[in-house]
Amino acid sequence: MGLLQLSNAATRGDVQVLEASEKIRYLSQKMAKDYLFLFYNPNKTDIKEELNRTLAELNKDLRIIVTTTKDVDTKDILEFLAYSKDQIEEILKEKPNEENSALMLDYSETFLEGADSIAKAHAYSFSREEEMLMVTKEIEYLLERISKYYMAFNVGFNTLVNKEQMENAIIELQSNLEKINNYMNYPATLEIEKIQMNKLWAEDKVFFEKAGKLFIPNLLFLSIDYLENSLHKISIYHSKNQ
Repeated sequence: MGLLQLSNAATRGDVQVLEASEKIRYLSQKMAKDYLFLFYNPNKTDIKEELNRTLAELNKDLRIIVTTTKDVDTKDILEFLAYSKDQIEEILKEKPNEENSALMLDYSETFLEGADSIAKAHAYSFSREEEMLMVTKEIEYLLERISKYYMAFNVGFNTLVNKEQMENAIIELQSNLEKINNYMNYPATLEIEKIQMNKLWAEDKVFFEKAGKLFIPNLLFLSIDYLENSLHKISIYHSKNQ
């Protein structure tokens, strides 16, 4: 069962494609973040294994869209994304290096752009609960995006563009978090999760804003895992409430 519900304005295919494209957005940022972490610490074999798992998940979501969509433009985008996926697969066979790190950053943006275009082609009007569900997915994606640029900034890719992208993602995350804060129907257990999530994000935000001056990736990524776990609980609530 998908997280989104079938509405009169959408086909089951639209729902499946939207869910898969949203996951691709998240995975694209996570993969680049993890690769940069591996470049920083090439002896972390668990990160290499995680990258391979993420690539398999990415491939699975691409296949879902391939077998579901009838949109011609989407099919054209998928061909390009399939090529990019194959290139990433080759990169993961090599020892991490600066050139491939730069390529992984580029590919993460390629997949993001492609997933956004696919989602637009299959968009429909969300219900209130679907909209809140997508807010949780957007925050998860933004957490990975911010983490990606935090890593990039601290392993040698400290460009003005990367800094601006991270700052923009922080602003977007804050805006989406406010939507969760303004939702008043959560049960007591999720209200506690929400309070903890806000507190933790406020602490993490300080460290992200010090990118290039203070580098504590292991601590930050543990914190991000906790935040994403809380968001997952909230997303289940909105999914069941539709």
